[in-house]
Amino acid sequence: MKLFKSLIAILSVSALLFVSACSGSSDSSSTDKSSGKKTVIEYWHTYSDQEEVVLTDKIKPMFEEAHPDIELKLTRMPYEGLKQQVIAGVSGNAAPDLMRMDIVWTSEFAQIGALQDLSGYEGFENVKNSVFEAPMATNFYDGKYYGLPVNTNTKIAIYNKQLLEKAGLSEAPETMDELVKAAEAAKTVGSKGGIGVGGSFAWGFLPYFWSLGGTLTNDDFTQFDGYINSPESIAAVETMAGWHNDGLTAPSILGGEPGTWDGMQNHEYLMIDDGPWFFSILMNEEGNKFDALNDTVRGLIPAGDGGSRSVIGGENLVIFANSKHPEEAWTFAKWMLTEEPQKLMAETGLIPTNIDAANDPAFLENPFIQEYVTQLETALPRTPIPQWSEIEAVINLNFEKVIRGEMDAKAAMDDAARQAEALLK
Repeated sequence: MKLFKSLIAILSVSALLFVSACSGSSDSSSTDKSSGKKTVIEYWHTYSDQEEVVLTDKIKPMFEEAHPDIELKLTRMPYEGLKQQVIAGVSGNAAPDLMRMDIVWTSEFAQIGALQDLSGYEGFENVKNSVFEAPMATNFYDGKYYGLPVNTNTKIAIYNKQLLEKAGLSEAPETMDELVKAAEAAKTVGSKGGIGVGGSFAWGFLPYFWSLGGTLTNDDFTQFDGYINSPESIAAVETMAGWHNDGLTAPSILGGEPGTWDGMQNHEYLMIDDGPWFFSILMNEEGNKFDALNDTVRGLIPAGDGGSRSVIGGENLVIFANSKHPEEAWTFAKWMLTEEPQKLMAETGLIPTNIDAANDPAFLENPFIQEYVTQLETALPRTPIPQWSEIEAVINLNFEKVIRGEMDAKAAMDDAARQAEALLK
């Protein structure tokens, strides 16, 4: 029934898009180039207070100075209910020209015809080659690219320095075997959690699943069967369940207390994984006695049979199919992915997707950022397909059942593969 309702919603929006495209619309804001007026392009975004200041006071003036015939109209949108607002804007031919969109939404909106295919625009290949591969992959759908990764993030391993030393180590474990030994040693000295898997959901467990050798799909994201239920994937899930049975995982893997941040700050968890916001927030939290920078040791996700893998987060810059000014919108989009604008937004702590900007010495002076930039080189996207939300729910449920001992790993992954294939079709 859920899938049926989703299909009805998709068909409804698609129909409205078709009607909008066929009926056309008068564009009162179109530029009469002969009159010398500026073309106004509207950009919806979800930047924070600090990020919005940089966008308004630095990015906008810099872009408009470089392109005096274009005016950038900025509209900050609340994240709550945003997806519904976007759907309404698309169906009512009232969407903006561009939007900073959550990476997991891009393929969904591409599927219903709401987004421009950017693959054929002038300069696309140059932009594509200038950014990290994994964030770029989140824009891929049905052989084309429907957005550009405007900022990115990932997770690294963060260790409690005090517990790490009690476990007899001064540096972060580099392999999964070393992590297990450290977790066992930390357990003997009172740690409540040695391996801080953040939850039984994809964002929480995928770094371990992938690093242990598991895979979700084939390379073009069109098949789950034979991948999510491969011997390597089943073994990865079994390994994590074994950690839990041996008391090496933190209670947070099943939503238990303390949470990952509390467990780290209270010196109860040896290790957690998290994004750069862990440091940027705690380092600026007034009165916090926990020194996020000096009371921790940072490292990449420990490597297993699959290498050192983490999960990609962030936002994409998309152009809507019914944009009144697609060429001008593309001009801004590709400019926003160049080095200087990326460096400016990095002042707020956002990780650039532009490789040169991310490796700029000034940016890397940030004391906790180097590990994140390095981890991005091997991080992977959550499957960029329109059905991901529904498929993820199946995977999450089955993974949790394995961890709780309610389901065999092979049965769980076989069932996840069967349901995922059905949802794909």
